[in-house]
Amino acid sequence: MTTVHHNPGRHEDARFPVPRPDEAHWPGLATAPRSPLRAAVAERLFRHAVSTLPVRVESPDGTVLGAGDRDAPVMRLVHPSNVFHRLGADAKIGFGEAYMTGDWTTGPGTDLADLLTPFAARMSSLVHPAFQRLRHLVERTQPIGEENTKENSRHNISRHYDLSNQLFEAFLDETMSYSSAWFEPGDSFEDAQRRKIDGVLDLARVGQGMHVLEIGSGWGGLAIRAAQRGARVTTLTLSSEQQSLARSRAADAGVDHLVDVQLCDYRDARGRYDAVVSVEMIEAVGEKFWATYFTALDTLLAPGGRVGLQSITMPHDRMMATRRSYTWIHKYVFPGGIIPSIRSIEDNLAAHTSLSVVERRDLGPHYAHTLHLWRDRFLDAWPTLDGAFDGTFRRMWEFYLAYCEAGFRSGYLGVSQLGLARNPFPA
Repeated sequence: MTTVHHNPGRHEDARFPVPRPDEAHWPGLATAPRSPLRAAVAERLFRHAVSTLPVRVESPDGTVLGAGDRDAPVMRLVHPSNVFHRLGADAKIGFGEAYMTGDWTTGPGTDLADLLTPFAARMSSLVHPAFQRLRHLVERTQPIGEENTKENSRHNISRHYDLSNQLFEAFLDETMSYSSAWFEPGDSFEDAQRRKIDGVLDLARVGQGMHVLEIGSGWGGLAIRAAQRGARVTTLTLSSEQQSLARSRAADAGVDHLVDVQLCDYRDARGRYDAVVSVEMIEAVGEKFWATYFTALDTLLAPGGRVGLQSITMPHDRMMATRRSYTWIHKYVFPGGIIPSIRSIEDNLAAHTSLSVVERRDLGPHYAHTLHLWRDRFLDAWPTLDGAFDGTFRRMWEFYLAYCEAGFRSGYLGVSQLGLARNPFPA
């Protein structure tokens, strides 16, 4: 196997160079695209962008870019030409792909999220406004085949959540919660995830004897917790791997008689429920279907009921500027997704439902810590996964978790728990 030698960062071992991506699993990834003109423009923009960032970008010839001091996070350009050709072909995809292939890596002692956070903090200003106005001419848009229609949604979900239960069990806590925790001093990871779950259930006022609908089952942690409160839960997923494990976990918890895990699209749900809950599922809906999603919440909620919602969010202006973009995250992690703004949620509720936000809890810094714990656990567990997944996957997953952590650390991303209800005193 051809390898790319690099200096190891945290959790890496110098004896194991970055493997060349296998063509069968990663078609076209190993060879950087070639466009001298685009690469030259990308290099110029990159040099300008990092010139004011508190980082050090080191090249093989000894050149150092960036405004960071000797203690600043270090980015090592292993193959600068490949990096710039990848950025020139598609900056929003090429940066991550260059990390996956080892064309750039972190310097010794530099944590990947520490390096990415300064980039995330200035995401909206890294590119000169004159070039931003031309972005629609060069940026790829999301493929039609990844729009979250009923036909496409199951495939999109399967690409991520059906990778294997073993993978997710390796880095999630014992509740198998794949969403932001809510920490208080002295919490274990499990304590913080249960607090998050209870927060959503409390917003929906879930209690004894209620019938609850959950849109987006995960691996059953919230449904089990609701059942332990005495509620009956119908929970929907499009992942067969999640359905299987969620059913098994409900049985192990002794609440399988109260938890019905269905392989069902939210658009096919029927009935009326005392409460509806949905944790970090709206990000996978797609902007085109937000009206459908929020209408479903309203239609499925019985009179007097409440909705408990948890959503990753981003500032409205950034959402509007990037909502058509096709990024590394779409290509490798979450096809068809888009993160809403709080304003877009409120606007859709007002336009399409009788619901409004009546309670809100923001947990952005908690998500940064959650992602840091996931990444540490993933890297620590890697020896148990090696063989099921290759080295390119390892770097992809590490970049995904660090990239998201940087987004929350910088404030570019947020996450909110929202309580939705109808006005009890309509005009």
